[in-house]
Amino acid sequence: MAGKKYQDVVKLIDPEKAYDPLEAMELVKKTSVVKFDATVEVAFRMGLDQRKNDQQIRGAVVLPHGTGRSVRLVVFAKGDKAREAEAAGADVVGDDDLIARIAGGWLEFDAAIATPDMMASVGRLGRVLGPRGLMPNPKTGTVTFDVKRAVEEVKAGKVEYRLDKGGNVHAVLGKVSFSTEQLLGNFRVIVDAIQKAKPAAAKGQYFRHVSVSSTMAPGIQLNLQRLSASSAAE
Repeated sequence: MAGKKYQDVVKLIDPEKAYDPLEAMELVKKTSVVKFDATVEVAFRMGLDQRKNDQQIRGAVVLPHGTGRSVRLVVFAKGDKAREAEAAGADVVGDDDLIARIAGGWLEFDAAIATPDMMASVGRLGRVLGPRGLMPNPKTGTVTFDVKRAVEEVKAGKVEYRLDKGGNVHAVLGKVSFSTEQLLGNFRVIVDAIQKAKPAAAKGQYFRHVSVSSTMAPGIQLNLQRLSASSAAE
């Protein structure tokens, strides 16, 4: 995108400066270039070797201020657990019928949860759900018998993070319409979670580069030395 509005907001960002988290959240709101309520994301360039199994990180965290979007959630469960999922607010609940529906091409959902006893069957959808980041996984709390809690967390704004093949971690922070304090609060929680997930085998600088941006807008570099201070702050 190289329109006039984009060029104008680029001028607001000093490419040589690493911004404090608070400054960055204020600036990401000012540099939105789209007419809709843009999504704000954070990208971490990690000091990890993604080729090594002992340097992988993956997890999930519930953002205190949510993501700003409604999540269409499916749950693979039977009997009492299926009823528990429905009562908790899951959009679609099923077992073999739901698996067949998805295998047939239906993918109108944003997240999935499964009880452990369903995973042998759900595993058959790996080629469909895996590449889309929709496969339930114990590491992210989406394979569990505590269905009520899992559904409530996803609906409240639970986001997953994982090291990708390029050595990066991406996460949603919220929407441009959020207040600076809400974006900062979500950012602190994500930084803290990734910091706690640091593998014992990690060597050298853990966070190598961090930036925030909104949809179709330029990135804003953050001051790495303020990350721990930000995550520890209230």
